[in-house]
Amino acid sequence: MRFERYLILIAICSVVLASDSSPLQDFCVADPNGPVLVNGHACKDPKLVQANDFFFSGLHLPGNTSNAVGSRVTPATVAQIPGINTFGISLVRVDYVPWGINPPHTHPRATEILTVIEGTLEVGFVSSNPENRLITKKLVKGDVFVFPVGLVHFQRNVGYTNAVAIAALSSQNPGVITVANAVFGSTPAIPSDLLAKSFQVDIKTIDWIQSNF
Repeated sequence: MRFERYLILIAICSVVLASDSSPLQDFCVADPNGPVLVNGHACKDPKLVQANDFFFSGLHLPGNTSNAVGSRVTPATVAQIPGINTFGISLVRVDYVPWGINPPHTHPRATEILTVIEGTLEVGFVSSNPENRLITKKLVKGDVFVFPVGLVHFQRNVGYTNAVAIAALSSQNPGVITVANAVFGSTPAIPSDLLAKSFQVDIKTIDWIQSNF
């Protein structure tokens, strides 16, 4: 009986240790000019905190989609809302012209949950090696889709009118790695012969692709 109680105690402690720790203060408004370098941002003096530290206006405005991919992401991360520092949340608005795309990319620090506000989107993500399974879905206004943290994902407007989506992310600074930009537009460039062997094409093809980035 005593041994069984011991096991129950261990189980309870394991659950407690696995949960998120409680905040040690009400808020930690980011101070980008703080002298201390931390994993995130140092806290602004609470006495200097203002309502605007928790405020952002701009997600009602359409993004400029006059670019090669036909989409624009308007972020509301800790850079725009310093008050979300340490809260592990952020938001973006994405605008798409007809057949515009948000190219394959990853967020290394966040899971994303996307809601379609207007239009029709084709969305998808690819599972990790070795399966590399493509999971896709067609979404309409009001539909919600989740992209797991770190996995390559994309969106495409498959309608004939502009589309808009709002996405929440589980990080104050989720980061973004656009696959094509990272592979073909790095500085300095990844060697052409390495990419040619990786993609099983000739070096001239790689040189041409890199020239577009």
